[in-house]
Amino acid sequence: MGCSPHVSLMLIILAFTLVIQALVCLGQPGTWQLLLENAGIASMHTAVTHYGTVVFLDRTDIGASQINLPNGECRNDPNDAVLTHDCTAHSVEFTPGPNTVRPLRIQTDTWCSSGAFRADGTLVQTGGDADGAQMIRYFAPCAPGGTCDWVEDAQTHLQVRRWYASNQLLADGTVLIVGGQGVFSYEFVPPQQSGAQVSLPFLQATLKAPGDEDNLYPFVHMLPNGNLFIFARRDSILLDVSSGAVLQNYPTMPGTEARNYPATGSSVMLPLDSANGFTTATILVCGGGNENAFSNPQAQLPASSTCGLLEATATNPQWTMLNMPFQRTMGDMLLLPDGRTLLINGAQSGSAGWGLASNPTLNPVAFNPVDSSFEVQAATTIPRVYHSTAVLLPDTRVLVAGSNTHEFYTFTQPFPTELRVEAFSPQYIDDSFNSQRPTVMVAPAAVGYGQNFTLTVAVPAPQGAFQLRLSNAPYTTHSFAQGQRQLVLPIYEVVITGPNQYTIFSSGPPNTNLAPSAYYMLFPVQNGIPGTATWVQIS
Repeated sequence: MGCSPHVSLMLIILAFTLVIQALVCLGQPGTWQLLLENAGIASMHTAVTHYGTVVFLDRTDIGASQINLPNGECRNDPNDAVLTHDCTAHSVEFTPGPNTVRPLRIQTDTWCSSGAFRADGTLVQTGGDADGAQMIRYFAPCAPGGTCDWVEDAQTHLQVRRWYASNQLLADGTVLIVGGQGVFSYEFVPPQQSGAQVSLPFLQATLKAPGDEDNLYPFVHMLPNGNLFIFARRDSILLDVSSGAVLQNYPTMPGTEARNYPATGSSVMLPLDSANGFTTATILVCGGGNENAFSNPQAQLPASSTCGLLEATATNPQWTMLNMPFQRTMGDMLLLPDGRTLLINGAQSGSAGWGLASNPTLNPVAFNPVDSSFEVQAATTIPRVYHSTAVLLPDTRVLVAGSNTHEFYTFTQPFPTELRVEAFSPQYIDDSFNSQRPTVMVAPAAVGYGQNFTLTVAVPAPQGAFQLRLSNAPYTTHSFAQGQRQLVLPIYEVVITGPNQYTIFSSGPPNTNLAPSAYYMLFPVQNGIPGTATWVQIS
């Protein structure tokens, strides 16, 4: 069957974009490496475990994937809309290094679901669609070579269908689930004593229209005082989650673009710094789309080219608007261990949805919070648009997976279902920085709140100051790394303890509001060059 004029035009635009961006990227920082040609699934949801393995998840009602379940097993689901007898996996465990995958067993539909890691390192995965809409699932990770797998809770379920919701690990160790399509409330896992959901009228107030909401997957960030900053569409509030009280309404973000799904921008809370007592929390929201992009896909309306900065803890918080080098919808944002924020993946036109975007944004961009500048990075050759993901690995690389602009697995142009896995290496990984790169020699396995600890590193030729950055492992889906946070820990003293060896004296976060009990990657940084992290349980 021949291509329609619309598809032919998209192919021409894509080819032109690839050529132009390939020429532009010459000499730009960073490198790309293809790690795996076929992961078996297109990862809609991605999360790094404290064993360094990576969980990939897709929908279950998408038909057959490209990887079989082990031992001839099959999943029988009479309610599956596509394949009631399915012998393929829809989740895999990826192991960096050997770059191998192991099929995992997921039973109910995880389409557009949410998740968070709890204190013991277990991934709590919630909601989805169809038979998975109210499900709670658990993945307790194991060392590479193990047989750990998904466990679905047959007894406890969510109060309502949570589809396109966002999760946040709270200071008391519970997991908060906010929103979802047609749901204007939040609830907890495990449930509160009342077991009830809590009304959140803010979500209804920011609704554009049913089916074209532009406020799904709300951006949720826990501030240093334990209250929650919640952003939807262009507005944001400060929520006392314990009482349900809205403590503050922040100014509306300037501009006409929508920032949440399906317009699909992204957001991070910039690193909390011991230099100011961890008291300053600044929110960065970037990208998004035209309010009519989802309802009028034929127009391929341009995505947003702006970011907004808001110091949420200020006495009189106001948005500062910035211009990005590229328009970007469906981009991911990651806190790098050198203090910058990486914007990666996405498209320059259209919105989230099946086949609703074009003109892929192939160049990542690094945002430097010191001077609010953007630096264009080397481009990939693989478009990553709808349902793509990116996560930070302990070795400081960025793992990129997924992208499926189709309802089912479809391998035709312009944007085929993407099974390839690649890694982006920021410039700090370049061999020219090896003499400054710290290597962890001795590290604690666990650190208590406010507890003093030491970390010993080897550095051949240090050229500047040391830093210790504590980064958690978020749950990344639909352009938002849920629960992502980074802390710059204090350094009290650095002592030379051997040839090229330095012992750094520091202390753990003061309280659970700053860093809920969980496993964190502790990155040693020397003169802006990070070394491979060691996993530390903060408890």
